[in-house]
Parts: sequence; structure tokens; C-alpha cells
Amino acid sequence: MNPVRKRAYIEMLIVTAIWGCAAPIIKYTLGGFSPAVFLTYRFFISSIIGILFFIFLGIKLPKDKKTLAITALYGFLSSTISLGLLFLGTNKTTSVDSNLISAMSPVLTTIAGAFFLKERVTKRESIGLLIALSGVFLTIIEPIIKSNHGFIGLEGNLLVFASIMIGPIVAVLAKKVLRRGVDPKTTTSMSFIIGFVSLAPFTLPSIINSKFQVITAVPFSFHLGVLYMAILSGTLAYILWNKAVKSIEIGEVSVFTYLYPIFGTPLSILWLGEKITPIYIVGVLISACGVFIAEFKKRRK
Repeated sequence: MNPVRKRAYIEMLIVTAIWGCAAPIIKYTLGGFSPAVFLTYRFFISSIIGILFFIFLGIKLPKDKKTLAITALYGFLSSTISLGLLFLGTNKTTSVDSNLISAMSPVLTTIAGAFFLKERVTKRESIGLLIALSGVFLTIIEPIIKSNHGFIGLEGNLLVFASIMIGPIVAVLAKKVLRRGVDPKTTTSMSFIIGFVSLAPFTLPSIINSKFQVITAVPFSFHLGVLYMAILSGTLAYILWNKAVKSIEIGEVSVFTYLYPIFGTPLSILWLGEKITPIYIVGVLISACGVFIAEFKKRRK
């Protein structure tokens, strides 16, 4: 195997493990912080790391205005919009459901490629994608079927689904930016700095008015969750993800997303005490069948 491609696969496996565990960690940490405060706090830490990168590692902003604009758009969508929707959604649903819905990002990426880029999708792939999406749809509407605070859970699932709909756009923008020679550390640092700057005007007044007690009065275990999301799931994972995107195709990168539940679901069950429902199992099996149908022939080739 090509050494560059092999390194990219290893990088994506590390990212998959980090992001797979992120959903239960987000769910736990939201027990101490509101979504807005959590995100602002996280972006602040990542922004400090980003500024240190600019100072000590000599990374610089793109000089070309178009490249700079694309990088800024990537940063805004990948931080404020995508993560904002994910945190709001996870706060209103289970981390188990959040992980499964997030794992369907490659399906949406394929559909977006066919719709916007006119990429060819075979009949077999189309059938598989529809089956996979039907499994996710079953998971999304599970709260209504169970009728247990249904609309709260439904709202959370829809918000998580909306966050992964941003994924294909973010992946395409990342590919464009990296092809223009922008350093992965630059895109990552800009992303979190933009996230902090865009949220700070809305959240800092309430944090200051509380004399920072919304942060300082929270037990240390919740701060560990923020540090995990800022340093590991934030700076480290995004740098590795951007490096992998630079080396291999977007379609190959997105396939690793299917592995999220392998890491996140056991953690959600053992740590958070969440339950695996029969509807969830049916949704997983349907989605897995759809993914197998859509991917098997392509991988065999």
C-alpha cells in the first residue's frame, strides 16, 4: 500500500475513535454546561491553541483573497453551524441515537455528490442508500413511536441530522482549501477562532453577568469533557482529518464515519446507562444492510 495512503488511513482511524466517543462525552458534559456556554468554552480553548500555532509554528493566513474566503466559510460551517446543531441536538436526544445518525454522513455525501456534482450512482447504490436512510429515519422518529417525551427527542434527532447535512459541504470546502496549499493546522485554527468570535457576542454577556459562575461553579469532571472536546476532538482530530482529506478521496474519508457507533455505543451504555431499544436495533440493521448493498460492489471493484 502507498505509504501516504496508509498514513491517511491510520489518521482516520484515530479520528474515528475520538469522534466516535465524542457523542457520549458531549451528552455527559451538557449536564454541567448549556450548549452555548459549552461551545464557547470549547472554542476559547481551541482558539488559544490556534493562536499559539500561528505564533510559534509560523503558520500563516492564505494571501489569496478567494482562498481566504473559502477557508473562512469552511471554518464557520464546520464550527459554529455544524457543531452548534450537533450540541443542541445531542442535548435533546440520547448519545446512542446521535452516534447512529451521525454515522450516516457518508450516505448524504454520496447523495450530494450525485445531485450537485453529477457523480454517477449505480442503481444498486441508489437502492442501498435509500435502505440506509430508511433505517436512520426509523431512528429519528423513534421518540414519536415510543411516545415518551416524543417531540423533545424528535427535535434533538432532527437537529443532529441537520448537523450532518452540513458535512458534505464542509468536506468539499476542505478539499478545495487544502488543494490550494493551505496548511491543515491553519484551517483547523481558523475554524475554532471563527467559532469563538461568532459565538462570544451572544454568550459572553451572560457568562460575565454570572461572574463566571456558570463555568467556575461546575464540577471538575465536566471541565474534563470540555478539554476532551477542545483538545482531542477539536484541535488534534481536525488536524488529522484535514491531513487525511488532503491525501485520499472524500468518499474514502467518509466511509470511516460508519464506525462511530462501534466506539460510542458501548460507552453510552456502560457510562451513561443508556438503553438499546428494539426500534434502535431494527434501525441499525436496516441501515447496515443498506450500507452493505451500496458499498459492497464498489469496494469489490
